[in-house]
Amino acid sequence: MPAFRVNVVSDVHGNTEALARAGDGADALVCLGDLVLFLDYADHSRGIFPDLFGAENASRLVELRTARRFEEAREFGRELWGELDRGAAIEGAVRKQYADMFAAFPTPTYATYGNVDIPALWTEYAGPGTTVLDGDRVEIGGRVFGFVGGGLRTPMRTPYEISDEEYAAKVEAVGEVDVLCTHIPPDVPELLYDTVARRFERGSRALLAAIRRTRPKYALFGHVHQPLVRRMRVGATECVNVGHFAGTSRPWALEW
Repeated sequence: MPAFRVNVVSDVHGNTEALARAGDGADALVCLGDLVLFLDYADHSRGIFPDLFGAENASRLVELRTARRFEEAREFGRELWGELDRGAAIEGAVRKQYADMFAAFPTPTYATYGNVDIPALWTEYAGPGTTVLDGDRVEIGGRVFGFVGGGLRTPMRTPYEISDEEYAAKVEAVGEVDVLCTHIPPDVPELLYDTVARRFERGSRALLAAIRRTRPKYALFGHVHQPLVRRMRVGATECVNVGHFAGTSRPWALEW
């Protein structure tokens, strides 16, 4: 019998052109979130922030955040926004990005939210060929996939950060699956350290516990753009960072 193939992407961050090709050769596409590009740390001229305030100010914000001077970064942002309607400006820019990216999704696509996404808007843009899942399971090609979206709370205060308890409840709701798909990694230091940003991102202890307990064949995730380790086993489970799609333009393929 011919193999069934699922292409998996995460951290698209505005790479719409590559997203339109991401499902080529596959029976389905899985997207693990972070569609929005607010600020490109590699190219400070790209994203919502530099579009509004210019690349020089974007570079300053990146400098403060990279140095973990989060309060100074927030104050700098407040000064730039001034009396502008921040919510309206960001929502308008996000809507434009979502319109382009959801139109680029092939059929079928199974997607969950990243920490920089705005879940309330997804129902407006997800077409009939795109299934949005968060704390849910679905059968794809005879295998059961579970999806948990969003991230945990951090000083960055990105749009879809939730409490550890709320996140753990979604992991619990998914239960036993063949492939566990999340935006953030399990709480394993090697999977959380970003070698370029030189910091640990937040991972989920509840997710790690569920992997050890339910033993899915694969645990797939993104969030950490340049991880110290892209792939490692946790017990019986192959844990895979499916890549920073904005930077690589290459999906990760799972075949059986």
